[in-house]
Amino acid sequence: MCEKSCGAIIYRYHNKELEFLLLQQLAGHWSFPKGHVENQETETETAVREIKEETGLDVQLDTRFREVITYPVRGGHIKDVVYFVGKVIGGHEQAQVGEVQKLAWLSSKEALEKITFANTKWVFEQAVKYLESI
Repeated sequence: MCEKSCGAIIYRYHNKELEFLLLQQLAGHWSFPKGHVENQETETETAVREIKEETGLDVQLDTRFREVITYPVRGGHIKDVVYFVGKVIGGHEQAQVGEVQKLAWLSSKEALEKITFANTKWVFEQAVKYLESI
């Protein structure tokens, strides 16, 4: 069985510098907002909803960037996580109670050092290359 989650690498420009939003899950690892597809949602609908729930922010997704990482989860299942990039366009930043310990805006170098898992680091590196190319 394959599970599917969608999310995004969230960015903003702060003092003309590119910053990325990382979140620390309750389990302690650092990653990006994402979550399970519900009902008949599209990938982008899932990503936008999960970002709002986990961070309080509204984002505009850029679907020209779409990367998928796949890994095994409990019970011998496989999980696909679809990532887009998303620019903050509104909302009020707040970590989701009961799911997220902390939110942090970081430079690409700081973010790369903080991200816990290698596959998440890889997708982040792809996102940075993409953002630098547009």
